[in-house]
Amino acid sequence: MKFDRRLLFNFDWSFLLIVLVICAIGLLNMYSAGFNVLSAKAGSFYIRQSLWFLIGLVFMGLGFSLDYRDVIRYAYVVYGVSIVLLVAVFFAGEVTRGTQRWLALGGFTFQPSELMKLTIVLVMTRYFTVHEREGKYGFKDLAAPFLLVLVPFMLILKQPDLGTALILLILFVSIILFIGVQWKTIFITAAAGTLLMPFSWFFLKDYQKERLLTFIDPQGDPLGSGYHILQSIIAVGSGGFFGKGFLKGTQSQLRFLPEHQTDFIFSVFAEEWGFIGSLVLMILFLALVVWGLRIAKQSRDLVGTLLAYGITMLIFWEVLINIGMVVGFLPVVGIPLPFMSYGGSSMVVLMAGMGLLMSISMRRFILQP
Repeated sequence: MKFDRRLLFNFDWSFLLIVLVICAIGLLNMYSAGFNVLSAKAGSFYIRQSLWFLIGLVFMGLGFSLDYRDVIRYAYVVYGVSIVLLVAVFFAGEVTRGTQRWLALGGFTFQPSELMKLTIVLVMTRYFTVHEREGKYGFKDLAAPFLLVLVPFMLILKQPDLGTALILLILFVSIILFIGVQWKTIFITAAAGTLLMPFSWFFLKDYQKERLLTFIDPQGDPLGSGYHILQSIIAVGSGGFFGKGFLKGTQSQLRFLPEHQTDFIFSVFAEEWGFIGSLVLMILFLALVVWGLRIAKQSRDLVGTLLAYGITMLIFWEVLINIGMVVGFLPVVGIPLPFMSYGGSSMVVLMAGMGLLMSISMRRFILQP
């Protein structure tokens, strides 16, 4: 395959800079989250996350080197591989804290459900570009793509991982609303979902019910189920306007804040950098989302538009849900903060997604309108 030199002249340096700045903040914050006050050394989480970041850079480079249209042609193949990996979790997956989500691969652990997030965007892009229509989509048109989402949704829910399963549904809804759905379909689906919602309570695991009850009344069990969210709110609030300073967050350094490297990593950041630092971080995420939507708008074909929109929505919803979760606005459902929370699977998959966004941005200059 011959490389087109025009791609180098149209490289999206601004988008790359935004991604790298957020990643740098994430690594700095991870260093603080795992810092050992007694030994004055960084923890293993920082070292491993740095390694995953470097691996992520490789996948991002692969993403923008490939023509995104070629990637979409193999979307169903990627989907099939992702489903096989999700099934393999039940036979060879590692069990941690009552959940079975990870596969051990050559000394590393990989979470197939993270790959499925990007896979859903790929396969929805493939489906709706192949089955493009002039009018809006109805129930019959959405049956097949919904089934494509339902299968991994059920597999991930079985692990159990309610947060990731919900992200798949949210991505599906975001994409179909973007391409256009009949108002009748929206109304009936919303009404049916509202009526069935109370019955979903009986299908939840005990710990999932506990999380919802804790969201409603975190003070009900402050030393038990409500401990995580209460400590998170304390950490965020104690940061004040300017924060306590780097490596000076008492909630994280003294280990009052559970899961501070993963789900509650934003609490560590907010405590040390305060309102101003949190505002800067959210502006960076907003810039990333706006730039992603800009790439989607400027794409020369429907494939690029849907792919860019889907990847951008993945970032948007994960940021919104994670931050809403750690400040008590949403129930705790275990959604990582992109490029910030500890996790190699999330980092590598999201970096690959950023590479695809850059591929779309670069190639709009050489595609015919």
